[in-house]
Amino acid sequence: MTAIEIVPVKGRALLNRFIKLPERFYRDDPQYVTPLHLERLDALTPKNPFFGHADVQFWIARRDGRDVGRITAQIDHQALAIRPDATGQFGLIAAEDDPAIFQTLIATAEGWLRERGMKRMQGPFNLNINEEMGLLVDGFDTPPMLLMGHDRPYVGSRLEEQGLRKEKDVYAYLYDVTVDLPAGARRLIDRPLPPEIRVRRLDLKRYNDEVRTITQVFNDAWLDNWGFVPLTEIETDHLAKSLKPLLDPRLVSIVEYKDEPVGFLVCLPNLNEAIHDLGGKLLPFGWAKLLWRLKVSGVKTARVPLMGVKRSAAQGVIGKLLPFLLIDAVRKNAADMGFTHVELSWVLEDNLPMRHMNESLGGTAYKTYRIYEKPL
Repeated sequence: MTAIEIVPVKGRALLNRFIKLPERFYRDDPQYVTPLHLERLDALTPKNPFFGHADVQFWIARRDGRDVGRITAQIDHQALAIRPDATGQFGLIAAEDDPAIFQTLIATAEGWLRERGMKRMQGPFNLNINEEMGLLVDGFDTPPMLLMGHDRPYVGSRLEEQGLRKEKDVYAYLYDVTVDLPAGARRLIDRPLPPEIRVRRLDLKRYNDEVRTITQVFNDAWLDNWGFVPLTEIETDHLAKSLKPLLDPRLVSIVEYKDEPVGFLVCLPNLNEAIHDLGGKLLPFGWAKLLWRLKVSGVKTARVPLMGVKRSAAQGVIGKLLPFLLIDAVRKNAADMGFTHVELSWVLEDNLPMRHMNESLGGTAYKTYRIYEKPL
């Protein structure tokens, strides 16, 4: 059999091939949604602020003149400043179902990380924990939501053949927002709120300040969680610009306690539902279709990618109440706007309080994503 060649990605032409490569592997998968090529170019070039504190390398695997796989390796120096454990990541892995291709791809990423002093590899991260993460290992029968991955069932087995082992699972929960909360949860939420607590919507007139407030709460709320890497000011600004076209104030809840923001929840229309038949292209008519679906005809699904409650407010009765208030406020607004289902993702497998809360609110863990690790 012809040897597999590894080609480092340099220049726009190779990057375009890297981005489009999975489309061939998923051609017969009705659940796959081709990402918008322009969005992927923004995410996989220095326009993404992640490149400002990380070393990143992309590769394409070729055999018999064909592109047959891809992978990245990255070293996040900001993560290493928090946890100096010499861990690098791999990501964006996709390939034909051939053990030899996966062996070559994984060995390439391992070698690159090892040469740079890394002692452990984990992933997939596309490209970091604040973007897409994990390999889909359960829930292949439904399409991915906005900024969530979709993989072929064979990929997990191929990674395990290369010595990668589960480090952590994360879950995506799905809510039917047309159905009211279970009676127990409804009784808890419908109690009169203490006067110190206020639930409000996003104020678009103070948009940049609101985004910074949300970021501050996020960085505080997630500080002690597995794998946490704080959002920087540059990343916050980038996030503000990229999310603004999708944000609707009715789908963003902020909780204040004694006039201080202590919790938030951001829900976004599921862009994947709107672009599922565009093939990744916005020209010549993709823009018109996308705007029509998002602004006029509407989409029926949405995703909660960001949520947090400050640690100082997470204790006691009030702390237990805040997540319920955040979710219920957005749930009701989403239903009024015509949405039928909202995904809350991702939730760590050992975050039992959040899992129990999701399930008590009627959410179902319908997808599982896995992060793998391997000593180098």
